[in-house]
Amino acid sequence: MELDKKIIQLRIDVIERNLKEIENISKEKLGKISYRDELALKHALLECIEACVDISNHIISVKGFRRPMDYSDVFLVLEENKIINKDFSYRLQEMTKFRNVLVHRYALVDRSKLFKIVKEDVKDIVEFVKVVLKSID
Repeated sequence: MELDKKIIQLRIDVIERNLKEIENISKEKLGKISYRDELALKHALLECIEACVDISNHIISVKGFRRPMDYSDVFLVLEENKIINKDFSYRLQEMTKFRNVLVHRYALVDRSKLFKIVKEDVKDIVEFVKVVLKSID
């Protein structure tokens, strides 16, 4: 079975659209954004993370790697199979932990942590897309 580039590209399109929205919102002073923009940031970040996990699961399935136990484990499986390095794997695993907060503990999302991720850590999502595109070419 081969990687389905169309499936991967559709997820990358979702990531790119959401990263653009994150960038547009975060141009403003994050401490002064509206509640509506904060919700948009959360949702855009959630969709980016979900798309990264979906792409990873597709790669894992097609390549016949071991089945991940949870969202974080998806990136450990990619690390074990030399798709990504250990440091990058760790950062992506941390990202999925924040995804779990967004989904399951949404009332407890720390606004400052959200803003830190938006300002400093979305670069990992951009890097993930580059790694995926390089590995499917």
